[in-house]
Amino acid sequence: MAADDIRNATNIAGSGLAAQSARLRIIAQNIANAQSTGRTADEDPYRRQTVTFKNVLDKEMGVPVVKVVKYNSDPSPFEMRYMPYHPAANKDGYVKYPNVKTLIETADLKEAQRSYEANLSVVDTSRTMFSRTIDLMR
Repeated sequence: MAADDIRNATNIAGSGLAAQSARLRIIAQNIANAQSTGRTADEDPYRRQTVTFKNVLDKEMGVPVVKVVKYNSDPSPFEMRYMPYHPAANKDGYVKYPNVKTLIETADLKEAQRSYEANLSVVDTSRTMFSRTIDLMR
């Protein structure tokens, strides 16, 4: 494997690390706000966020990399809970809770973590290969 190939593999994996890192931050934010309500009945609670990735060509390296294209708000409806004494309860006694489902967020977290670790393994392996190549040239 040539040095350029090793560098390209490292850059591709590095872009994957950055993308999964952004995804992990959004998932953590969603979990942290899973029980956040509005302060009043008219105020919406936290809305679940998602990340959109895109495969783009790195013009400098000439290889495809992953980039975060945008952060989205999940349009699914809020959960309504009957809590008539809550300060954010509407006239019928229901409070809007975020549209965050912690079970789904936990599954997404595991998937993002595994993808992050796989990309990290590629970077580590590439670094080892590059180091061994230099050792062979001595």
